Amino acid sequence: MLNKTLVISALSAVLVSGTTQAAAARDYVSIVGSSTVYPFATVVAEQFGRTTQFKTPKVESTGSGGGLKLFCAGVGVEHPDITNSSRRIKQSEQQQCAENGVRDVIEVKVGYDGIVLGQSKRTTPLNLTRKDIFLALAKQVPGEDGRLIDNPHRTWNDVNPDLPSTKIEVLGPPPTSGTRDAFVELAMEGGAKTYADLKTLRGSKDEAEIKGLMKKLGIPESAFNKKGKKVFQAVSHAIREDGTFIEAGENDNLIVQKLEANPNAVGIFGFSFLDQNADRIHGAIVDGEAPTFEAIADGTYPVSRPLYFYAKKAHVGAVPGIAEYLAEFTSEKAFGEEGYLSEKGLIPMPEAERNQFRDDARSLTPMGAL
Repeated sequence: MLNKTLVISALSAVLVSGTTQAAAARDYVSIVGSSTVYPFATVVAEQFGRTTQFKTPKVESTGSGGGLKLFCAGVGVEHPDITNSSRRIKQSEQQQCAENGVRDVIEVKVGYDGIVLGQSKRTTPLNLTRKDIFLALAKQVPGEDGRLIDNPHRTWNDVNPDLPSTKIEVLGPPPTSGTRDAFVELAMEGGAKTYADLKTLRGSKDEAEIKGLMKKLGIPESAFNKKGKKVFQAVSHAIREDGTFIEAGENDNLIVQKLEANPNAVGIFGFSFLDQNADRIHGAIVDGEAPTFEAIADGTYPVSRPLYFYAKKAHVGAVPGIAEYLAEFTSEKAFGEEGYLSEKGLIPMPEAERNQFRDDARSLTPMGAL
């Protein structure tokens, strides 16, 4: 009679083997990540599915942070092959990938995008500065004596007397979103730096100066960090939680629908959604620049950022179509100046950058450590 433990072990091995074979049978590329990159990746996936012998890749919108978490969880076909991101991978995420055996990651910058403060076309576009944006949305702002206070502003007119007296109501992405990361870095930090004490704090590495500025600003010593930049970011990145800023999830199309239903609301999303819905919404002016294709391309629109995707070299060959998908996305007909992605709102990179990332993608060259 066979040993009971051996029988159970044998059965378990058969089950595991069956599961592994089922997983290994995946015959399509799995893509997760940024809601901003999602429409571009979807267009490429559909084109790829129509024009090659490979199946159309499955693209899911999970947010940049959520996508990188899934991507970095491990190697194997139960994990995604590619993750889209509307910001560059963080050092901590790169380390998480390495700890889980995800090495030889290929980084592809696909183009540029502007972050838009969109409104219904039934309104006049707001004419904002980054200081206005900071004062409208920061959890704490400098009071009359310069010390930080809980944000008291309820209307745009409270922020700036030249703005309308409509209620501040902003629909924006959650903390897992790369759009949120870029927005607080580009818009909120830009506004906070207009205050001399906060700007000095950001650049200071002198412990005594940092402590003095914190005391002047009313920041508790418990928040002390020897790097003034970290304290500055804690202030400038903190968005108010009193209902003025409403987290609207990763579905930018839903934000567009809500702006139509509430003309006084403002929504934060990528330029591509403004471009695709230009008959229904327009973008606020920021620091004198409207969010146009040209202004984002030449860098004059101040709230713009690069877009990326990351691919696992280890999955190439294990899952059919990955290398070919990379080649399609980085082709001139896709992300070039006259490519089909520019028609969807992607701002193309200069030719030298396109050539660099195309070469890296086609040679499957892994990125270096950050």
